[in-house]
Amino acid sequence: MRERAIPHQPRIAAERLSALVASRLCHDLVSPLGAIGNGVELLEMAPPVEDGPSPELQLLSESVEAARARIRVFRVAFGQASAEQRISVPDLASLLRDLSAGGRLNLQVDAQGDMPRVETRLILLAVMCLETALPWGGRVLVCRGLQGWRLVAEAERTRAIPQLWAWLQTGDVPLSDPAAAEVQFPLLAIHAAAANRQLAAELDETGAEISF
Repeated sequence: MRERAIPHQPRIAAERLSALVASRLCHDLVSPLGAIGNGVELLEMAPPVEDGPSPELQLLSESVEAARARIRVFRVAFGQASAEQRISVPDLASLLRDLSAGGRLNLQVDAQGDMPRVETRLILLAVMCLETALPWGGRVLVCRGLQGWRLVAEAERTRAIPQLWAWLQTGDVPLSDPAAAEVQFPLLAIHAAAANRQLAAELDETGAEISF
């Protein structure tokens, strides 16, 4: 009897697979959103029936731009990043504006030059972690020094979730599976380790800091 051939079982790291899936989703969503945005622009160019665009059209336009901005962030934060890709500081500032649009965080960047895209991904994931800790708003300074990147947050009060911050800290606190809206915590830890970056995080009643 002829032996059956065993199918080849491809192997791929879980974090790379998830990044590729995210890149594909973002890429496929950009095109239809772009088409919707073009349609909105054509409607805005049409002769107005009343004084200015209707509230419905304005809401549609704002919603499309918000979705496109969020996808631009997701492509870098969750997508595939190679060591050769680089992003300028103005592009980082633009991504941070996209991330904070409509939110309660005031984000500022203090850096020069450019950076590897893998670092940009870590920064965006770290900001998402700070968003979770500062749901009532606050200020975040993203700065680069001799020791690497620091994200320093200030707020009137913070929301402490020890089981999430345990992903970013060393210690014996048990790790728990995050919700979908909290996936940035394990992703930041995983990608920092993959990039050989030492991750540190602190949180108190009026601020937080993440560095790598």
